[in-house]
Amino acid sequence: MRYRKLGNTGLTVSEIGFGTIPILSGNVPVLPDYYSPDTETAINIMTHALNLGCNLFDTAIVPEYGDAEIKLGAFAKRVGREKIIISDKSRFFTGNEIYEAVLTSCENLGTYADIYFAHQVDPGNAEATFGPYGAVHALTELKAEGKIRFTGIASHYYDILLRGAKDPRIDVLQGSGNILERGMLDRIERESAFSTKGLLINKVYAAGILPGYFPVETLIEGVLSYPISSALIGLGTITEVDQALTGDFSSEHRPDYREILSVLKKNFSPILCDRCQKCYCVHNTEIHTVFRQFNYYFLGKNYWALRKLDLNIRESAESCNRCTDRSCMKQCPRGLKIPQLMNQIRNLTEAHIRNSII
Repeated sequence: MRYRKLGNTGLTVSEIGFGTIPILSGNVPVLPDYYSPDTETAINIMTHALNLGCNLFDTAIVPEYGDAEIKLGAFAKRVGREKIIISDKSRFFTGNEIYEAVLTSCENLGTYADIYFAHQVDPGNAEATFGPYGAVHALTELKAEGKIRFTGIASHYYDILLRGAKDPRIDVLQGSGNILERGMLDRIERESAFSTKGLLINKVYAAGILPGYFPVETLIEGVLSYPISSALIGLGTITEVDQALTGDFSSEHRPDYREILSVLKKNFSPILCDRCQKCYCVHNTEIHTVFRQFNYYFLGKNYWALRKLDLNIRESAESCNRCTDRSCMKQCPRGLKIPQLMNQIRNLTEAHIRNSII
């Protein structure tokens, strides 16, 4: 196992971190091969990862990650709190809510969190999060009080992460990306504002989809080729731990995007969108998210992806047809014909779901 600096925090983290979603008890439909281990089994899995050199364990508040936070706390007590770095998070955006959430998380863990993130910050809640008496304000106070060591923002949106990178109150960022959805990672690599921040990346396996098409080594090396601190992998079995932590990722090879697409094209015609998020829509359609769900449908998440698409695809396609702005197409680096693709996705969704029971 190799280690990297976590920005300017002074911490050194394993370049592969342990994501705890798969060790919770319950049901997470979007995850493949779900195991739901009991506490003792979960502790054994995490202990195996620790013995292989993993020192970063990422979780979230109950019930967001089920009881994973509690299991992680039991693990920390068993092996010694000083041996691990705990990354925790909750989906609250006002100061009062996240302040109370941190206290609850510390109670669930039975200890403090090294890093605590305001989780899934998006354009709709960004002002509440960053503004006066928002989540960032509260996290800064919690850090000063010694209840957490470092503050964090977790988001799937580049503009939110960039705002966090430029905010001196934020120590660590958590974003998403993989060798297929690499657009945000490409932008982060080119932006100097990220250079002083710790950066954790999740969705390395794209919700468990990509290992069915590419070797685990290819997926992890591709992400580690970017200037990040740690790649977070959801791990739920000893076998998965071994696959993720015992490989030699020192070459940090980044496959060419065309290589990735050539593999996928053997099964379907993917939309050539790497989710760079430059396609701003005047009608507020998240074009890159729609394209992601289309690709995920053919990559094995058919039921889940179709129902995500069905939430607003008809309205989005109609707005796209009426639109005269078309700035999204001008902004797209790959020159995608977005209106045509939106109608294609609407037709696919309606053909497969309209007569089914939802």
